[in-house]
Amino acid sequence: MKSTRKGLRAGELDKDTYGRLTCGECGESLKKQNDPDEVFSVRICPECGSEWKELR
Repeated sequence: MKSTRKGLRAGELDKDTYGRLTCGECGESLKKQNDPDEVFSVRICPECGSEWKELR
């Protein structure tokens, strides 16, 4: 699982006009899944199921 920064650099992720992360393939806004025991949260595309981790 790549980080959101690497995904942005690779063109897998985009930012819309409001600064929200969107999937490069689908164009859907990413959902956030927080696990309180982890240092990072997981960003998931609801359309294709791709995942990226984001440091808090």
